[in-house]
Amino acid sequence: MTSESSLPRFDGKVALVTGASRGIGRAIAKALALQGAHVVATARTQGALEELDDEVRTAGGVPLSLMPFDLDKQLDEIDTLGPTLYQRWQKLDIFVGNAGLLGPLSPLGHIKEGDWALTLQINLTANWRLIRTLDPVLKLSPAGRVLFLTSGAAQRARAYWGPYSVSKAGLDALAKTYAHENASTNIRVNLLDPGKVRTHMRAKAYPGEEPNTLPAPDALVPLALSLLTPETTASGEIFTFTPETSL
Repeated sequence: MTSESSLPRFDGKVALVTGASRGIGRAIAKALALQGAHVVATARTQGALEELDDEVRTAGGVPLSLMPFDLDKQLDEIDTLGPTLYQRWQKLDIFVGNAGLLGPLSPLGHIKEGDWALTLQINLTANWRLIRTLDPVLKLSPAGRVLFLTSGAAQRARAYWGPYSVSKAGLDALAKTYAHENASTNIRVNLLDPGKVRTHMRAKAYPGEEPNTLPAPDALVPLALSLLTPETTASGEIFTFTPETSL
């Protein structure tokens, strides 16, 4: 596990992390809070967010602001996030778009319309809505940093992974478009492909895989946090994590 002393500090920064109740989102949210950021953590499960907040407080980190809601149902709450953050902090320094859905693993012709729509809503459309509401407050930060979690499935377009692959390919295009639109601003936008990491989604996609052979979500933290620092100049790029990733 990475020593906290080797990670960058984020004192005074305000960060929003979606899908923060477990897996990669949880690891990033916790690390940011332990490194001094005020983290606004969103997820569907109130109890899991409260457990994360308890862990952060026990470890001496900055207490979290918890916002439980569904990205597929509470669309009005998504649209009010930007104004809410402005009223409380007058800026947003970091946005981590981590929340995602695997969707059905099935031939395209067998996928139900509702399953297709839900996967695209969570993985793609919700992130567009988040960009739309968060853009004004990100521009008020001296160094707005945005990081989306993508997947190699976006490029490989594997058989039976249609909804997930299509939605992640759309997310890649969305993030790169947003990066290009902000080439002359203080905002930098990148994508992180976690590769093979021990998560609930990975276990669902590969039920026969031995999870203990995979790195834990905490292993991604150094790379993720490095992309969220003011010193990061890259934008519109995809960074791929491997156990051998060197900073």
